Amino acid sequence: MGAVIIGTGSCLPERVLSNHDLEKIVETNDEWIKSRTGISTRRISGKGEETYRLATVAAQKAMEMAEITADEIDLIIVATITPHMVMPSTACFVQKELGAKNAFAWDLNAACSGFLYSLDTAAKHVLVDRDKTVLVVGAETLSSRTNWNDRNTCILFGDGAGAAVLRYQENDRGVMGTQLYSDGSLWNLLYLHSSPSCNPEILQADNPGPHMLMAGQEVFKHAVKAMERAVLELLKKENVSIDEISLMIPHQANIRILKKLMSRLGIKQEKVFINVQKYGNTSAASIPIALDEANREGRLEKGGLLLLCSFGGGFTWGAALLRW
Repeated sequence: MGAVIIGTGSCLPERVLSNHDLEKIVETNDEWIKSRTGISTRRISGKGEETYRLATVAAQKAMEMAEITADEIDLIIVATITPHMVMPSTACFVQKELGAKNAFAWDLNAACSGFLYSLDTAAKHVLVDRDKTVLVVGAETLSSRTNWNDRNTCILFGDGAGAAVLRYQENDRGVMGTQLYSDGSLWNLLYLHSSPSCNPEILQADNPGPHMLMAGQEVFKHAVKAMERAVLELLKKENVSIDEISLMIPHQANIRILKKLMSRLGIKQEKVFINVQKYGNTSAASIPIALDEANREGRLEKGGLLLLCSFGGGFTWGAALLRW
């Protein structure tokens, strides 16, 4: 294997938005939200907490744990659907903030699966060039792309960032394998418009604005089946049983999806890391935030098998298996 995560970090905005706070914004209540999503609170960015700033702080914490300096980073990948700007990439802003003058950088858009796609890319870079150090960040400010008048979506999303540093090590640890998928034919079940076109010839007449739109029930059905398929196919490929998994960190979408997935996979709840109740759905930041929390809480046993899985707009989905 050899592509090992040597440090993790995360960053959450200071402002906490509770379900009771949302009762003052839209027609909803705490019991309704918790029963359908499992979410109690989420973090919302304020001044000075733009996507690249959250990403930078998460990266600095991961670098501190990894005991590396900015000069040692060769590649920065930021997974996001809420970039600070369309151009330059958020990754370039992170490079600037860190002073990582030796790194090249880009953004990756795979919605909630963005961190898994980025982890796969990073691992392959490390295995091809064993002297390379790669920083992977999932960062979102979904509050900037949420319709706060739509109670079906505004209750779900939050802001935050998580990061991981990968480096080659000559041992049996690291990324064992990934199983990644996409299906663009289902894009209209979960999507986010861009700002209106300046060219009237390609202007989308039905563009309601740059905020998320989702067919919740349809997404639910596809998400559970897709993640189950990705996990089972990956485990089969790597000749690993679900009972051998030490900890699973799924995308924190909502508790009903997570419970359904756990049931279908036959994995015990104590082997699944869940923090959706605190942060809601943070898209590409979801898994790396949970990964960092699990790491700092001592939930990741050395030599244990770690399973990651996700599903997002595109559709994109997949799973990754690591020996920690």
